[in-house]
Amino acid sequence: MSSLISENDLKHETDLVWLEDITRLDYVRQSLDRLPSRTGKPAYHRDGRMVGYAVLGSDAKASRASGTFRRRVFWVLPHDRDAEPDGLYASSAPAEAVDPDTLAPQSKGRKTERSEGGPPSSAMRELGITLPL
Repeated sequence: MSSLISENDLKHETDLVWLEDITRLDYVRQSLDRLPSRTGKPAYHRDGRMVGYAVLGSDAKASRASGTFRRRVFWVLPHDRDAEPDGLYASSAPAEAVDPDTLAPQSKGRKTERSEGGPPSSAMRELGITLPL
């Protein structure tokens, strides 16, 4: 979860790769996963869909115990606001969610008024979707 991710966990990140247009998402969930490589698209084994991932530099060292690397993965679930604007997260966001506009390599991001259900994203406005305030 984002609150458990420290800046030290992110010190080897060199890039964030987005698989979707994140300007259309008010929030993304993030987790720090153990992955077999520093780069490349990781396998995804959750419900929902992966929308991005972090790339690590060559200075990142694998865990001695598992041989894996700790990398961030960004994802959304089927019941998240982008798919169900009037659903559970119409005016809030899950604990591990952050506004994708606040994310960068080596920066864990944060919640914003938009991610918490404040002013809707431009995509939601274009679709005529309004959130309860």
